Amino acid sequence: MIAHEQIPAVLDHPVYDAEGKKIGDAKHVFVDDATGRPAWVTVKTGLFGSHESFVPIKDAAMVEDHLEVPYPKDRVKDAPHVDVDGGGHLDAREERRLYEYYGIAWDDAWARANQPGEGGWAHGETGTADTTRTTGTTGAAGTAGMADTAGTDAMDTRDASMRGTDDDAMTRSEEEMHVGTERVETGHVRLRKYVVTENVQQTVPVRHEEVVVEREPITDANRDQALSGPEITESEHEVTLHEERPVVETRAVPVERVSLRTDEVTDEETVSGEVRKEHIEIESDDVPLTEDPDDRRGM
Repeated sequence: MIAHEQIPAVLDHPVYDAEGKKIGDAKHVFVDDATGRPAWVTVKTGLFGSHESFVPIKDAAMVEDHLEVPYPKDRVKDAPHVDVDGGGHLDAREERRLYEYYGIAWDDAWARANQPGEGGWAHGETGTADTTRTTGTTGAAGTAGMADTAGTDAMDTRDASMRGTDDDAMTRSEEEMHVGTERVETGHVRLRKYVVTENVQQTVPVRHEEVVVEREPITDANRDQALSGPEITESEHEVTLHEERPVVETRAVPVERVSLRTDEVTDEETVSGEVRKEHIEIESDDVPLTEDPDDRRGM
């Protein structure tokens, strides 16, 4: 149940269904004049928010910064279209039609409103009740409830008489399907850098020294060098050997840059929906009919 002081927090805020799907934004809140309690909220739905759907607010709740209603998104969007007059009043027939659409018994709803301690409907001369519509800046308008079914029958009779029976033409209407698009999230892509260790093998040439024993005979060229020392003595000569060994070191070097970007790809999808159209049947009591072949507009 939404309290009267919560209405500013509802208006122009998102409305979600019980599954967390956004239905639209709240446009108007209708409250009962007698009890001051919100009764209905209108939600902007359809393409570019061009349509307003009525939703009962009795079992709704404020969750953080949005209103949550216990009805699926598709059910709210398909709610009967209701035209509110210039004063913002919803007549009893329209309200009853909305109650029936949402599966709320009209008699039970009226009885609950008239229980002691629950407040009552403000009865008018026709047995209907007025409520006040609250918008984002001003509050003036209303909805209507019923006191008994006799009032509805009387209004139906008046509506039938107001429609007129003197007109000999009938208007045939059709529903048109308008398809739009909405932008939704389909997934997330992220870059994550981590370190792995690999074994790398590389062949490198290494050098080492080996001792080679050389013997040469005494010749005139080396005789003086050979006789430079003592004739008979003990001595030793040492040669130091060297070799190369592989040395491994690592250095971090940049090899590439990786980034993410999005490309928009346009595909075509075929959508289907149900549209209603009216057909007009011609009935006659054995009266011959002639149809103008040049006047079949819209048939």
